[in-house]
Amino acid sequence: MPKQQNGPKEDSTIQNDLNESFEEEVRAFLSDEEKLHLFDDLTKVNPVTTTTVLKCLQARYTVNLFYTNAGCSLVALNPFQPVSYLYSPELMREYHVALRPQDLKPHIFAVAEQTYRNVQSQIAPVNQSIIVSGESGAGKTWTSRCLMKFYASVAAPVISHKGNETVERIEKRVLDSNPVMEAFGNACTLRNNNSSRFGKYIQLQLDRCHHLTSASIRTFLLEKTRVAYQAPSERNFHIFYQITKGATAEERLEWNLPEGAEYRWLPNSESNLDEDCFEVTRDAMFHLGIDHSTQNNIFKVLSGLLHLGNIQFSNPEDESQPCELEDKTKDSMKAAGALLHIPVEELLESLRIRTITAGKQQQVFKKPCSRAECETRRDCLAKVIYAKLFEWLVLVINESIYADPSAWTNFIGLLDVYGFEAFPENNLEQLCINYANEKLQQHFVAHYLKAQQEEYAAEGLQWSFISYQDNQKCLDLIEGNPLSIFSLLNEECRLNRSSNTDLFQTRIEKALSNNQCLSRNKFSKKPNFIISHYAGKVCYQLAAMVEKNKDPIAPELIQVLQNSKDPLLQKLFPVTERNQTNIKPQNRAAVVTVVAKFKGSLEHLMQILNSTTPHYIRCIKPNADCKAMTFKREEVLSQLQACGIVEAITISAAGFPVRIPLQSFTERYEILRTSCGSNKNRGCDKSNYHTAEQNGNTPVADDGRASRSLVFEILQNVIGQTAAEQTGNRAENTSVYCGKTKVFMVNSVLEQLEARRAEVLNEKAFCIQCCWKRFKQRKLAKERWSATVIQAAVRSWLAKNRFQRMRRAARVIKHGWRKWKAKMAALAAAELDEGEEKGFSVPGATLISANPPCSLETTWPLQAIIQFWPLGLVLAAAPITVTGPRRDLCLLACLKVLQENDCYKVESCFFGCGITSIRALPQGSVKFHCKKSPLHYADVSPHMDAYSITGFNQILLDRKKPLPT
Repeated sequence: MPKQQNGPKEDSTIQNDLNESFEEEVRAFLSDEEKLHLFDDLTKVNPVTTTTVLKCLQARYTVNLFYTNAGCSLVALNPFQPVSYLYSPELMREYHVALRPQDLKPHIFAVAEQTYRNVQSQIAPVNQSIIVSGESGAGKTWTSRCLMKFYASVAAPVISHKGNETVERIEKRVLDSNPVMEAFGNACTLRNNNSSRFGKYIQLQLDRCHHLTSASIRTFLLEKTRVAYQAPSERNFHIFYQITKGATAEERLEWNLPEGAEYRWLPNSESNLDEDCFEVTRDAMFHLGIDHSTQNNIFKVLSGLLHLGNIQFSNPEDESQPCELEDKTKDSMKAAGALLHIPVEELLESLRIRTITAGKQQQVFKKPCSRAECETRRDCLAKVIYAKLFEWLVLVINESIYADPSAWTNFIGLLDVYGFEAFPENNLEQLCINYANEKLQQHFVAHYLKAQQEEYAAEGLQWSFISYQDNQKCLDLIEGNPLSIFSLLNEECRLNRSSNTDLFQTRIEKALSNNQCLSRNKFSKKPNFIISHYAGKVCYQLAAMVEKNKDPIAPELIQVLQNSKDPLLQKLFPVTERNQTNIKPQNRAAVVTVVAKFKGSLEHLMQILNSTTPHYIRCIKPNADCKAMTFKREEVLSQLQACGIVEAITISAAGFPVRIPLQSFTERYEILRTSCGSNKNRGCDKSNYHTAEQNGNTPVADDGRASRSLVFEILQNVIGQTAAEQTGNRAENTSVYCGKTKVFMVNSVLEQLEARRAEVLNEKAFCIQCCWKRFKQRKLAKERWSATVIQAAVRSWLAKNRFQRMRRAARVIKHGWRKWKAKMAALAAAELDEGEEKGFSVPGATLISANPPCSLETTWPLQAIIQFWPLGLVLAAAPITVTGPRRDLCLLACLKVLQENDCYKVESCFFGCGITSIRALPQGSVKFHCKKSPLHYADVSPHMDAYSITGFNQILLDRKKPLPT
């Protein structure tokens, strides 16, 4: 009994001691404030508490370090001032080319590069999503814009000049979609100068080479009520201020926007913001394929909406008569009708008179509208035109940047939605916005905080559950079945009567009183209800909430827009919609409300996010006044607690951020198995599998054991340690754990596996390259040898043919030559003199007498042979007038000169071949030429060593040997 009484006291004492020791650890950690800014990853903070995390973030914010890793997410603090060096192209390149981007400073570029490398590694799920969340004014839009610039920079292929031009055009169009969407969808609010009044999910689509090929944009719930209503100190959409401030004088005249004019729907126009840049919007629209004429048409319609907002009505004297236009607004009515190309009478009638169809015979009645109804119809007309225009712009942008699904394989999604909002007066728009944030928070909780811990327990890992804030009850209150706020709103819209806000408030309290997240502000006279969101309590007013959910559009308004002569309005409101508008009022159960459409689109978005690998960027707003370098701890702490950052840090520090199924692990890292008998083991495993199948046994358990053994072998070879067994207890410093169906590991182990896999792949690739080059070299050598053999054979054949042709040609030439030679010899012989020559007496020689003539068969004395060529020439050159002895003396003198020169001498030998004849003596004077002679061998010069001719011109000689006798 004493022990039982003292038990609670002892437990409380132990708890107090633990609390004191924990507080001492916190104080010891915070004592060294100079080193707090060095903690770039909050999982390294020990102990992890809201105080220590807040102190580290404040210390880093003070030294201009705005990004901090928080386990599975990145915390981004808004500096509220331009920091150009943080988003330069050089920094993008640095994070892209880094071997380990996580070793660099925390940055949104590190998250973007991680998603890009996940797509390259093809680890399921391959598709990636980056969810940028935070309050309004925390910097979500700027973060999404920088992420798009990063992907447009690093995903551009460098293949060919033509390819670069194509991708550059796609990059330009993807980036140019930002200023257009922000101009038409963003506005200045109390909490942010550039607040997104719609949600968007951008898919950046990559091809097989992981290059940016196309993109698509999906939008959610545009706040179209802002066109006709702006809260105090807030502004309309940026585009209205851009056209009023940036239009030229000619455009002002064409759009009927006189300078200095006032418009009811354009409050706070005197304030100048960076977003009021008209030229940037126009250039971006032109790059997206919207030509100048279409832009001019768009801006004319927007100017018409501004004039439409200036139209005001006054109560008629007779209630049966329609409301009258105020005199000061008649010009605005004319201007609106002219800009919208709608006749003023038709436009005025559609605003003031309501058409009612009743009875089986569909009788039509016209009833004048009250002043409030006229203003409501005016606002409704402006809202429907702007909403259709925004949808058309999104469609045009998608047509400009989208490609066929066969052209891309994977995508990286960027989600930028409106932040959590809590204004003094909140209505249906804020309810939908906060509902979207609740869904994203629930996705974060389900994916990281809840699912991970349940998975650890299911896989057999010893795990002590960490408590966290679950917002499932809040979601059940908003969207649950069968009763929720959305279901009650939709049911109220289906009733064929006007809604009573007091009764509707009572219905909500009775139907949902069991939910602790619902309450009411009892001190407010207006009907309201309060929802306890994950980020805090928000009070919603019920006034006009049901009407906004119905989103009614009078058929007269649609008809007058369909009858417009404006080409843009004809695109936005085609005539084919007229039948649909007539059918809708008959079937009230088929009315699609605003919350129903928004819930359906959000559920489709969540399906996409659940099929991808999510990455979270938590944008934190340091102060509510948007002041630079001002850190308010209370506001930051509330945001950290609301989004569950501390719990996420605790789970990430104690758990395994990487989880890969066994089959995927073995398929990807089986190449790291280095055992000698791996091939044999694989063959044995396959044979055992088939044997088990034949025997009718299920090999699932054996496959599981084989897969785990293979995992252990791979991990042992790579990191040098054995993974914790599935049935064993988890060690304190275990970095990898093999569960029943998955392998759990920390990021460092995954990096080692990937690095080793890259090395092995490089080795295999080098081996393949060597084998391929060797094969190519051998093939080339064989081809060269074959070519040499073929060339040798061809050359031999050609040489043989050439030789044979030359041989035949030589025979023909030889035969022709001989024939020609014989013919020339016969001709030369025929030309010779046939007369007999007289002999001359020469000292030392016997002269041959020319009389009587001697035949060729005559045998000449040996010493009476003289070549008669010079003799004939002497006789021909002798003086004709001289006769008698004097002539003989002249001849003898000539012969003596020849003998002295040893050119022609008298031979005493017998020459039996006969003599050469001389030509007939010429008549008259003789001229000697060096021309070719028709005689055979006449061109052959005599041997100079035997005789030399001097004193005479060179003559043409006959062959040395005389003709045969």
